Amino acid sequence: MKKKVLVAGASGYLGQYLVKELKRRNYWVRVLIRRENQKTLFKAVDDFYIAEITDPTALKGVAQDIDWVISTVGITRQKEGMTYMDVDYQGNTNLLKEALEDGVQTFQYISAIHGDTLRHLKIFEAKEKFVDTLKASKIQHSIIRPNGFFSDMGDFLKMAQSGRVYLFGRGDYKLNPIHGKDLAKVCIDNLENDVPEETVGGPDIFTHNQLAELALSAWRKPIKISHLPDWIRRFTIWVLRTFTSSKTYGPIEFFLTAMASDNIANLHGTHRLADYYETEVQKISIS
Repeated sequence: MKKKVLVAGASGYLGQYLVKELKRRNYWVRVLIRRENQKTLFKAVDDFYIAEITDPTALKGVAQDIDWVISTVGITRQKEGMTYMDVDYQGNTNLLKEALEDGVQTFQYISAIHGDTLRHLKIFEAKEKFVDTLKASKIQHSIIRPNGFFSDMGDFLKMAQSGRVYLFGRGDYKLNPIHGKDLAKVCIDNLENDVPEETVGGPDIFTHNQLAELALSAWRKPIKISHLPDWIRRFTIWVLRTFTSSKTYGPIEFFLTAMASDNIANLHGTHRLADYYETEVQKISIS
């Protein structure tokens, strides 16, 4: 008999791919969503549970009769008065408490590549505090640490539309971003095979220069890349940390830090970034 799975954060980019892949494999699926109107995002879900993950009383029973919990819950930008600690840590801790009380077999959490070594960054601090809590609990865990999503690579595409891409340093740091559909398959494979933790990336490794070239080519633009001295990146981080709140500097600090190191994860999937860029350019051109 197939497992019963709860997907928290189901309405998000990865969450929707997870639900589709779970149903493709004939799992019974309950989704945790925040609003009634989000039901329209799903075509073949077995059960809906509507609640705010930050409200522990509203979660009572959410994990009842569930075998696996998958949580993609997390925020990139702090908004609606919610902080990273409110959502990424406390919200997921609320869900873990319900999973423990209802005897859930495995809890899978989607963090990020290098989150464990970059926990001094505001965007990772709360995520990794929850990872610590999950690992210390008595439940079997699965930690997924994805590289950048294809959708995150849209920043290169937006810059390229103007005809020039700006990079810090020499542009030779590498990464292998992954499509959400490919990542969803790895998440479920790891649950099925009891893999406790893995960094996950796409099938192709790019330097920042190559990403810029790919984005410019998608717009049929000549290759024009400007390399900015790295001190500008470091100074920008310092200014933001000194004079703004974590609400402002959190996501920018993360992006600028990621631009200054290699981010190579285990290679998975079949989707190609070049195809994704071409599709996105067509969408923008039509709209």
